[in-house]
Amino acid sequence: MSNTDKADAKQWDQIIRPHEDILSLRISELWQYRDLIYLFVKRDFVAQYKQTILGPAWHIIQPLLTTIMFTIVFGKIAKISTEGVPPFIFYLSGTVIWTYFANVTTSTSATFSSNAHIFGKVYFPRLVVPIATCISKLIAFAIQFLFFTCFLIYFSFTSDSQISPNAWILITPLLLMMMAMFALGAGLLITAMTTRYHDLAVLVGFGIQLAMYASPVIYPVSSLPEKWQFWANLNPIAPIIEGFRYAYLGVGQFEPSQLLQSTAVIVILFILSVLVFNRVERTFADTI
Repeated sequence: MSNTDKADAKQWDQIIRPHEDILSLRISELWQYRDLIYLFVKRDFVAQYKQTILGPAWHIIQPLLTTIMFTIVFGKIAKISTEGVPPFIFYLSGTVIWTYFANVTTSTSATFSSNAHIFGKVYFPRLVVPIATCISKLIAFAIQFLFFTCFLIYFSFTSDSQISPNAWILITPLLLMMMAMFALGAGLLITAMTTRYHDLAVLVGFGIQLAMYASPVIYPVSSLPEKWQFWANLNPIAPIIEGFRYAYLGVGQFEPSQLLQSTAVIVILFILSVLVFNRVERTFADTI
């Protein structure tokens, strides 16, 4: 920067410069825009069910109806094993944590297309939007988690099943952070690719549904043939869901080593996705 540029810079509170390279992430800017993150969180949470009759109650109704359907179809008709715990609480545990992943991934995957009108007019770190989405969905998860806890307490005292919450409950924040990072990573990659390949936006919802059946949401890994269990555990989400169930229900094939492997994969995916997102955000307005 020349002396003239330095002199001019002193007249401004903030200087906006283009990203010099793909590794120029400017993460520190996110803290400077924390008020904007709060506004986006409030907007996303309030607008989601604005002008609806039941409002935030849908955060409870949706997992409840989904769990009832799973209980009838997979528990009563298909008779899939739930490892000795009541089918309802088994399916609810998987539904609650999977819903958070699905909502964050779906919303984040539309970051560029849904906010192009804002990105083209005002500067702020583009990562503000997906981070705000992740936090707003976390509020919904908190409501659903409280709903799950109420049923957990009920079944613990009224059921003869071996529901046994244990000390692994303490890793819940870690499990949630892993799920958030994985959902953010997947969503950022998808939104980066949809700037050129719009067909991917159509496949997101369908892909999320397929991913659910490939993850132990409606079945325990132990119910799979032994030759398939190894491949099932390669899914980064599988150790998270199994760990969540093991912590709160006392069932599931939970191996800390598998959780560590899952963490490594998720961290690598997250870093890669942020780098790709950072690269695409510079030119997305020309291609979207």
